Amino acid sequence: MLYTAMLKTAQEGTELLTDEESVEKTLSIIELIKSGGTAGQVIILLLFVLLLVASYIYFERLFAIKSASKVDTNFMNQIKDHVSNGKIDSAQVLCAQINSPVSRLISKGISRIGKPLEDINTAIENAGRLEVYGLERNVSVLATISGAAPMIGFLGTVVGMILAIFELANAGGTIQMDVLASGLYTAMTTTVAGLIVGIVSYICYNHLVARTNKVIHQMEANSVEFLDLLNEPI
Repeated sequence: MLYTAMLKTAQEGTELLTDEESVEKTLSIIELIKSGGTAGQVIILLLFVLLLVASYIYFERLFAIKSASKVDTNFMNQIKDHVSNGKIDSAQVLCAQINSPVSRLISKGISRIGKPLEDINTAIENAGRLEVYGLERNVSVLATISGAAPMIGFLGTVVGMILAIFELANAGGTIQMDVLASGLYTAMTTTVAGLIVGIVSYICYNHLVARTNKVIHQMEANSVEFLDLLNEPI
């Protein structure tokens, strides 16, 4: 009986010890950031701001590109009917009602009807460059964030290691993990945060570029169709 009681007590003590160890190993993200010191918190805050900026640019551009890509499939057929029948004003009104990059290019071409075909093509190309510039507005900022965020995270790593070495040098040569913890937390948390922001921004940038290219191809296809319409024999 005594042996059984001792064994039971030992098992309970082991369970309590295991529970304590599991509690000690549990660390929330907020506690991890707080443990990184002032330098780590400043860098994490900067990365968080960059993440907010990247998110705003991504969703703002995504909705703008979606709106620009919406073109009525019957739009060019209506333009063809108006131009063929000599209803230039009606074609311009239709372009104004649609109000999309494609309609603005066609409107620019319609306004040049009567001039040489080369001049019309040049006018459409110039208008197309302006439309592409508008679609790509602020997208380059995403590319900058995707490259700068990991570098800022690595800067935090270097700062954290410097702090760890400084604390170690002031410890009189004795290695104490609690003394090194702040610097190591700064090194690790900023690296992870920088990589997360950089990866998210890079994915968002490439997605916007792909969506923009689809709109550009759509603009080019409709422009070529319009020029072919003007080049048809009467």
